[in-house]
Amino acid sequence: MPTLQELLNSPDQSARLKAALAAGTYPDISHIEVLIRQCAVEPDFFVRDTLSWALMRQDRETVVQHLIPELDSSNKQAKIQAIHTFSKIGEKENYSHITKEMLLDPDDDVASTAWRAASVLVPEAQKPALIQVLISQLGRGDSDTQFGLTRFLCAIGQPIVAPLTVAAQSSDEPVRTHAEFTLIRYAEMELEKQESNKRGR
Repeated sequence: MPTLQELLNSPDQSARLKAALAAGTYPDISHIEVLIRQCAVEPDFFVRDTLSWALMRQDRETVVQHLIPELDSSNKQAKIQAIHTFSKIGEKENYSHITKEMLLDPDDDVASTAWRAASVLVPEAQKPALIQVLISQLGRGDSDTQFGLTRFLCAIGQPIVAPLTVAAQSSDEPVRTHAEFTLIRYAEMELEKQESNKRGR
C-alpha cells in the first residue's frame, strides 16, 4: 500500500488531493511532518488548502511545534503556508508567532498572508497595536493587496475607525484614498450586518 508521502509525490493533482483529504479524515501524528513538507512544494492551490485543513485535524500542539520553524523558512511558499495554517487553526495564543517583521515583509504575498492571520488571531488587548502596523501599510501594492488589507482591517472591527479617520487626512494620496475606501467599506459592512439582524428577528 502506498505511503502518504508516495501519494503526495504523484504527478496527478486529484491523487494528491485525495491523499491530503485522507490524511485529514484519519489523523495520525506520523502525517504531520509529511504534510508540512508537502506544503512547501505543492503547486496546486486547492491541494495546499487541503493540506492546511489536514494539519488542523492533527494534534494541534504537535502541529504548532512543527509549524514554528517554517515561519523562518527561506522557502516563500513554506512560510506562507505556515502562516496560513496558523490562521486556519485560529487559536489566539498563537498570535505571538505572527511577528511585526512578517506584517512588514517586503514581499506582498507574505505580508498579506500575515495580515490575514493577525486579523483572525489578535486578542482584544492587542488590536490597537496591530491596527497601527496595518495602517502603516495603506496604499501598498496592487489593487488585490490593497483590497485584502481593507478586508483584514474591517475584520478587526470598530477600533479601526478612529485611526483610519486620521489616515484619511493624510497628504499622501494613495494612503488617503485607501483609508477613505476602507472606512466606506467598513460602514457598508456594518449596515449589511444591521439589515441582516433586522431580517433575522
